[in-house]
Amino acid sequence: MRLFAAIDIPDDVKAALDTFQSRLRSTAKLSWSPVANLHITTKFIGEWPEARMGEMTRALAGVSVTGAMEIAVKGIGWFPNPSRPRVFWVGVDGGEPLRALARATDQAAAGLGVPFEERPYAPHLTLARIREAVPLEALHDALRTPPAGTGFDFGAFRASRFFLYLSAGGKYTQLAGFPLE
Repeated sequence: MRLFAAIDIPDDVKAALDTFQSRLRSTAKLSWSPVANLHITTKFIGEWPEARMGEMTRALAGVSVTGAMEIAVKGIGWFPNPSRPRVFWVGVDGGEPLRALARATDQAAAGLGVPFEERPYAPHLTLARIREAVPLEALHDALRTPPAGTGFDFGAFRASRFFLYLSAGGKYTQLAGFPLE
C-alpha cells in the first residue's frame, strides 16, 4: 500500500484552480493533474504493509499540533526551475503551523521506520507534470497575465484536519482523519 499524509483542499479553492487549469490546458501538452486529486502533502510515507495499518494510524493520531491553521493557495512556479521545468505548481502558504505539521508527521512515520524526508518542506499543489520536452511558449504567454482579479491567488481556508491517504492507480482514498484542534 502506498500511503501519504495530507490536508484536503476545500471545494471553492478547487473550483478556482479548475478554472485556472482549464484556461491553460490547451496551451501545452502536459500531464495535467485532476483537480479533484489535489491535496497538501505533509508526509509521503510510501509503501507500507497493510498488516501494520493500525500502527501508522495510531502514530499519526498521536501527532501533536497547535490547532487549526490558516492556509493560502497562491502564486505559481516550476520545479526544479523555470528553465528546465518538470512540475508546474501553485504555491501553498501555511506558515510555521504547516511546517510544524509536516515535521510532526515526518517524525511520527520515522518512529515506525519510514525514512525522514531529507529535502526542505516545500508545500505546493502540482497542477501538471512535464514528462517530455514540449513547447511552453503559449503557456508562458498565458501566464504573463493572471486571471482577472486573482493575481494568482486562488483562495484561503482554515484547515482543521489532516488525513492518511492510500494512493492506488492514480486514485486517492482517505483511510483516517486526524483533528488539528
